[in-house]
Amino acid sequence: MKRKRKEQSGGASEEGEVVWQTPLNPPERQDYIFREGRRYVAPYHFEFISHVKSRWAGKTIVDLFAHEFKGRPYEYYVSAVECGRIQVEGRAVPVSYIVKSSEKISHFVHRHEPPVTSHGVSILQKEPDVVTVCKPASIPVHPCGQYRKNTVVGILQAEHGLAPLFPVHRLDRLVSGLLIFARNASKADLFRQQIEGGLVQKRYIAMVVGEFPENELEVNVNINYDAREGRSTAEAGDPTCDTVLLKGKAACTKFTRISTNGTHSIVLCEPVTGRTHQIRVHLQFSGHPIANDMLYLSEQRTNRSAEGMVADKAVGLSSESSVSDIRQNDKEEEPCIEFSTDPMCTNCPNLAPKGYDGSEEGLWLHCIRYSGPGWVYECPYPDWASLG
Repeated sequence: MKRKRKEQSGGASEEGEVVWQTPLNPPERQDYIFREGRRYVAPYHFEFISHVKSRWAGKTIVDLFAHEFKGRPYEYYVSAVECGRIQVEGRAVPVSYIVKSSEKISHFVHRHEPPVTSHGVSILQKEPDVVTVCKPASIPVHPCGQYRKNTVVGILQAEHGLAPLFPVHRLDRLVSGLLIFARNASKADLFRQQIEGGLVQKRYIAMVVGEFPENELEVNVNINYDAREGRSTAEAGDPTCDTVLLKGKAACTKFTRISTNGTHSIVLCEPVTGRTHQIRVHLQFSGHPIANDMLYLSEQRTNRSAEGMVADKAVGLSSESSVSDIRQNDKEEEPCIEFSTDPMCTNCPNLAPKGYDGSEEGLWLHCIRYSGPGWVYECPYPDWASLG
């Protein structure tokens, strides 16, 4: 629901009132701005709600935010508490306030979402209880991190009135292809049971480096996902050997070469299990990584949690700059267009959030087919799938 709240200082309207959105507000068609091949979301005022975790208790409200949410400078959090944009249990508190476990904290922000491709989410099939779509690369499936409206679920609701939708499976943000949505909870549960029962077959295609082996290749290697680094690693070794301790989860993928020109190959990928980045890691392990997968093209690891190399990591970067310094540094990057700026926002006057470099490329990995007991859903091949 939307609600108005007067600012204690400043304000975004003549009357000092701002309309704050919550997760209950559905995305609308007019929320989007299209510019130079990208879909932006017009920045909007949003209320983030969380509850104090036990490890946060005993900290001052400012220190809590400065230590746990490093996307904004310390000075911002001081100002946000002082003017009431950070509240505890619905009331303003002093900057010296000591938080207690389980208390409700509200953070009222001017939210800027990262842009995604302007390519539409095309509907492949619409049935009474199932919708299938072709997801473009760069768009996350559902709200996560900095993304809420710029998601497949958000776009389908805003542009096609499709809600509620229950994702049957997920694709990484940079992966394209078939997505299946159930239109009710009972159908979603049926799909879940079939997937957990091993009754669903999945097919992807990828463009990889080098001449892939002609015969079918099965990679059966554990995968260990590091959430902090945002990447997985393959764990070679014999899990039946007492001297080998494998931390990762069992994973298996079958690969079949479709075509090759000697430099690159198009490969059919059939994951038997469903681990994070499974296909990407198993292709790397085979010596034929996805040809434009910068995360897995080499064994050299970068400290992504510190460097913030991708848009959805950038929000976690710490900054020693003051709010005024940030505004000054951003002025030359992107002009303010088609939305109202917020005097306290550390991202204004840009459309994209601070730290977004916009240089990401969609992976050459595409979901083409899911099938199960009595059903098959397919997606057209992408343009890059031909080596001609």
